[in-house]
Amino acid sequence: MLAGYSRTDNPPHRVKPIPVPILRHAMQMAVLSGSNFDLARADMTCLAFFFLLRPGEYTGDSPTAHPFLLRDVRFFMGNLVLPHLTAPSDQLQNATFVTLEFTSQKNGVRGEVIGLGRSGDSHFCPVLALARRVLHLRLAAAAPTQPLSSYIDPVTSTLRRLAPADITSLLRLAVAVLGPAHGFQPADVSARSLRSAGAMALLCADVDTDRIRLLGRWQSDQMFRYLHVQAEPMMRHFSSRMLQGGNYALLPNHTVLPP
Repeated sequence: MLAGYSRTDNPPHRVKPIPVPILRHAMQMAVLSGSNFDLARADMTCLAFFFLLRPGEYTGDSPTAHPFLLRDVRFFMGNLVLPHLTAPSDQLQNATFVTLEFTSQKNGVRGEVIGLGRSGDSHFCPVLALARRVLHLRLAAAAPTQPLSSYIDPVTSTLRRLAPADITSLLRLAVAVLGPAHGFQPADVSARSLRSAGAMALLCADVDTDRIRLLGRWQSDQMFRYLHVQAEPMMRHFSSRMLQGGNYALLPNHTVLPP
């Protein structure tokens, strides 16, 4: 019972939402590295931000983690559904909309689908991040039940899974560089920060709180997400608006040194 309480929407210590410039820097560091591990960290950071995911929904292999799997993804080009396991790579990379289907994720209704369009960014985009993950897993002939956060180990040629700590370490490296200018220090962020970062970006982009609750699947006003969360026109422009609204700075406390 106590363990269940600890996984409710209001943790004892609130994490700080990370502004988009810091997330961009984290992705740039991972892309420059070029390793399968770092590229997976970059893509899953992107997906967690845009889809407002909890760490157990996009990373981890513990009994309480229920990450999205390869079979949970759908790509669209306009109204055309793309077969993500067989479609040519250029089709997936040119998709206009992606969805994730809930199976056993917390606060998700089994069979419910949530989707996002392109963000307008050439790299920091949920559609492109999912395309990169799917194409990478296809190289490994991964099973449909393989978590999206998996990556090919270049030494063993086997698939390994990211842990929340892997995301946390990437975010803290980026905060160490850009954090002071935005009112952050590394200890302020973790893998859990991405969910609040996406919500804050939407709020700053003037998206009303009811819609944020729909995308984030918070327990309050649950009936509204059954009515609206699968409406594609409502979600179409969220990705690009999140990039606009996510560029902010927090007022530093006394532990944050000025830049």
